[in-house]
Amino acid sequence: MTAKILATGKTHTTAGANGAATSADGFLDIKLPQPHPAAENLFGAAWSTCYLGAIQLAAGQQKITLTDPSVDAEIDLANGADGFFLQARLSVSLPGVDRDVALALIDAAHGICPYSKAVHGNIEVVTTLA
Repeated sequence: MTAKILATGKTHTTAGANGAATSADGFLDIKLPQPHPAAENLFGAAWSTCYLGAIQLAAGQQKITLTDPSVDAEIDLANGADGFFLQARLSVSLPGVDRDVALALIDAAHGICPYSKAVHGNIEVVTTLA
């Protein structure tokens, strides 16, 4: 079975004092004079954007209307006995949504979001409802 590609992000990144990352479509054009925390910030932005979309999809499937949902992401680069690793915290705000319903949407979104799927079992992730 062949998967249908829905979107492709194409970027070019350079290193050094004049380091930068640009996307082929011109949407992204950011200076990256240091690799960190730029990489963690970019990963956090990409993941939280995808995860927020997954929450909205899960809500839509259940006919739940969301007003001003948001996700705050914190991505840590750490160094331990086995070398470098990432850990993450996602704080989700779903104003006006019953707590149990919100928690169910948060959980469902991890099963939908490709970023969540990619890191599942690979990094420690703590997700909270703000």
